[in-house]
Amino acid sequence: MDRCNYQTKQKKILLDLIQKKEKEFCIKELHQEVENVGLTTIYRFIEQLENEGLLKRMMKNGDTYYQYLEKCSSNNHFYLKCNSCHKMIHVDCSCIDKISNHILEEHGFHMDRNQLIISGICNNCIGR
Repeated sequence: MDRCNYQTKQKKILLDLIQKKEKEFCIKELHQEVENVGLTTIYRFIEQLENEGLLKRMMKNGDTYYQYLEKCSSNNHFYLKCNSCHKMIHVDCSCIDKISNHILEEHGFHMDRNQLIISGICNNCIGR
């Protein structure tokens, strides 16, 4: 078995915890939530998930935060991120084809649909 893909009990615990998070987190917060998992193990696992496209890294107030992104088999997906509650919402919608084609044809730019995040305010935070 490939060493990089080897699943330890610690990695399973970390992955379960990360997948349950609805908003971004920092490594320090994650480390405080798990017992008997070393900081080095967390950093390496975060790097692995980021390389696999399952985590998005962002800077906030000078600190590094991560957000879990659902793995999707479709190429018609993007993410909505609420600027208020920081929740990330996975959207699987073919409308992204029109937007992607427009951006390519009119602006000569190839979008990375797997990393597309649209920021705004969700209905819960607006108060609807």
